[in-house]
Amino acid sequence: MQISLARPSELGPGEITTWRTMQRQTESLANPFLSPDFAIAVDNVRSDARVAVLADGSEIVGFFPFEQRRFGIAVPIGAGLSDCQGLVHVPTASWDSQELLRACKVTAWKLDNLVQGQQPFDRYVDTVIPAPVIDLTDGFAAYQKKLCEKSPQFLKDIARKARNLARDSGDLRFVVDSRDIAELRILMGWKSAQYRQSRRSDIFDRPWVVDLIDYLFSIHNEWFDGMLSVLYAGEAPVAAHFGIRSSQVLSDWFPAYDSRYRKRSPGMIKFLRLAENTAAMGVHTIEMGTGDERYKQTLRSHDLFLSRGVMGRGPLLASAFRRRGTLASLAHRHIKRYPPVFHTADRLLRHYGRIG
Repeated sequence: MQISLARPSELGPGEITTWRTMQRQTESLANPFLSPDFAIAVDNVRSDARVAVLADGSEIVGFFPFEQRRFGIAVPIGAGLSDCQGLVHVPTASWDSQELLRACKVTAWKLDNLVQGQQPFDRYVDTVIPAPVIDLTDGFAAYQKKLCEKSPQFLKDIARKARNLARDSGDLRFVVDSRDIAELRILMGWKSAQYRQSRRSDIFDRPWVVDLIDYLFSIHNEWFDGMLSVLYAGEAPVAAHFGIRSSQVLSDWFPAYDSRYRKRSPGMIKFLRLAENTAAMGVHTIEMGTGDERYKQTLRSHDLFLSRGVMGRGPLLASAFRRRGTLASLAHRHIKRYPPVFHTADRLLRHYGRIG
């Protein structure tokens, strides 16, 4: 196995085509966060983006995108934002995890939302977490029928709220793939307010995050799409979603709504319209990422499972980073209970380039 390093933007057209072909060959690798387009977008705003290219003789057999941080630490590409990570490879590929670390010139790699089917990394996994998905393989009507069987009152309630919203604020209109960047800014404003209300760090305070989303929003091709969807009541936008889409998978990334319309559940109305419209466009799966938010549990068809852990050069180093991560997570939960301390800590973490 030969392993070479490059920045994602340095890959040639042939290598990008090979990467996309690998995603089509293995269903679990089809997530847009695993695409070359996402890696190149991150490289466009972060100088530490890298990709290891794995080859067997003259044949490329895998791509491993990551970010090379200080002190020899590697994190997933788009760390803190990406809902799915891993090594994209041909179905028959095998690799040695320690050899990969050495070739990447890092001493440890934090596994975060690792996709299934990455057996060489299995021994470093500490936690397996469910990630809800909406299954549109048989079309929206089939999904809606199953949802009705599971939660019959839910669909009736949403239909009633949609009628009331239209009566009070104007006819409902849904745009599945808006190219209006002004609407993207409205979505970011809603999302920032949501972060502040829940005492979470506002990721849009980081200029590189805004630049990344703007870059992804500009991509619109047959393999990858930065997709902004907007629900209007009359002329006013009341809910929106920005996600990224590969050919058949849409990632639920940044949903938000105008809080003034909260009682009418515009977020849920929007999500059902999104599922209906993207199913018609050929989307088979909406992956909603980890988390136990109520809307995910209501809309889910089933779960995928993602893994977390730490891989290091040797068990002692991996154990040290694992303990460090556990302590940081514990401290983060306690700090959030005390707003003044939380905001001070948040500023420090932002200074060092981390996303909570």
